[in-house]
Amino acid sequence: MKPNIDISENELLRQSEEILVELLRDHTTQKNIFWATDDYASLGEAYSYYAPITIPCITGDNGFIIQPRVLKTREEQANRTKDKAEVFTPSWVCNTQNNLIDEAWFGRKDVFNQEHPETKTWTATTLPVSFPDGKTWKDYIRSTRMEITCGEAPYLVSRYDTTTGAFIPISQRIGMIDRKLRVISENTTTTGEWLKMAQEAYKNIYGYEWQGDNLLLAREALLITFIEYYTEKFGEKPQERSIKYIAYIIAWNIFQMDGLKGVVPNSCKHNEVVIEQTLFEAIERTILCPGCQNDTYKGHNGTYCLIRDWGCKDSVTGENNRKIRFIDLIK
Repeated sequence: MKPNIDISENELLRQSEEILVELLRDHTTQKNIFWATDDYASLGEAYSYYAPITIPCITGDNGFIIQPRVLKTREEQANRTKDKAEVFTPSWVCNTQNNLIDEAWFGRKDVFNQEHPETKTWTATTLPVSFPDGKTWKDYIRSTRMEITCGEAPYLVSRYDTTTGAFIPISQRIGMIDRKLRVISENTTTTGEWLKMAQEAYKNIYGYEWQGDNLLLAREALLITFIEYYTEKFGEKPQERSIKYIAYIIAWNIFQMDGLKGVVPNSCKHNEVVIEQTLFEAIERTILCPGCQNDTYKGHNGTYCLIRDWGCKDSVTGENNRKIRFIDLIK
């Protein structure tokens, strides 16, 4: 097992506090993402279910607290499976399913790798990816993908196998963003063009997750992957401003949400008593969430999650990359 599968929050803080601040941001609430799990509650009030994840909570002497699932104890893994049905998918399964998506898009098999089902492995293709008539490599970069209930986002990014902890070299990675970055590296020669298209790739990758620690791990993995591919291509790390912008995109696109309701987890209001003053008297009224009562994704009184549609301008405000409610995408 490679030690570098666990991204150090202390190292991120040393590089840039602004980057770590962005990775902790919830753009819907304009606050930090929160723990949304009781797994850390024994550490104190700052680690309770509804407490925000803050930099002091995860750096310094606390820099070891958030770890990938595979590095947690078996008891911790079992508890999370029991409480939140948290079960991660092996990389070979992620690869098979991602290959099916690309087979449909390209119209042919084995675009990025050849699978070896008998050993549950794969071998990456070595020739540059070619594209079918009527489609270009830029079309592929701009094709939108989403991983629902993403956990540590093994379908989006594949630095390591989430079930074994085995580190995966860049040449053999199989995540959706890995494939896009590979195509970008094969089709660009300058840092400017590479960065421009990498930003496009990240703007077209989405994912959501309930638990705050998993969400942070997913965001970190996407950010470090960007740095790794750039370094592999150009022999040096990208500038800090480029890293910050990718972190900003990631914080919008990889977000904290109850996927059944489209709201920030546990934000719906139940049994909240409010006082309404009529002409003659004050009346107590109990608020219930209509959406939760009806067991539907509509009509919730919680905080609906916002995402950015990076390619569109708001018709009212004129703002580029308009904000929309995720729930409004559901037809």
